[in-house]
Amino acid sequence: MLTIAEATEVLGLTAHTLRYYERAGLLEPSRADNGHRRFTDEDLQRVHFVQKLRATGMPIRDVRRYFAAEPGERLQILREHRSRVVSDIEELTGALELIDYKIDLYRKGTSSCAS
Repeated sequence: MLTIAEATEVLGLTAHTLRYYERAGLLEPSRADNGHRRFTDEDLQRVHFVQKLRATGMPIRDVRRYFAAEPGERLQILREHRSRVVSDIEELTGALELIDYKIDLYRKGTSSCAS
């Protein structure tokens, strides 16, 4: 069991973020006799998963819905989110290719780089 300070160090997050995840219903750390939060390895794994979902653009309301759902519904939520992530990656890949093309034009000294 880790204190909130230890958990923030392991996760690379602030205590504020962990408290926010708790208020949002995404995390339920246990409490020591003195009332201080205690985080288990399972709590840390959950926070890590939440971080990945958030990094891929999943809104907090959908993360909350995921954790409240039954396993079959969780699978569907993840499949839908995966589809959105793949679409985002494809769009970003296209944008990156255009950026690389423009960089190449500038390297060659082409004067048609304005558009």
